Amino acid sequence: MDNLKDDVYYVKRMLKDIGFIIENTSGKDLDVLKGNELLCDSIMFRLIQISENSIKLTSEFKARNMDIPWQAIKGLRNRIVHDYGEVELDIVYQTVTEDIPDICKKLEDALTALTI
Repeated sequence: MDNLKDDVYYVKRMLKDIGFIIENTSGKDLDVLKGNELLCDSIMFRLIQISENSIKLTSEFKARNMDIPWQAIKGLRNRIVHDYGEVELDIVYQTVTEDIPDICKKLEDALTALTI
């Protein structure tokens, strides 16, 4: 069994977490997020995981995919981890509804380029 953890591995992990976020927030508004602590915690955990996996990507991969906001991904993780009790759910919701679908598409395209 090959346990190689390369860019393909980490991008697939990120896409799995993004898929979870998209599936579980589709059609839900900010009030639903604010009213569902379990969903909110799950989304924030997945956002942290996305960032953690992005940190493990090679600098070459990131340089080839500079249209992905690597610093913003890391920055949101830091805000969630270090200011958990003070996280502005409006920002999390905006990230989930506006940024995550775009990042998903870019990562899917990058993954395709890696596997060709």
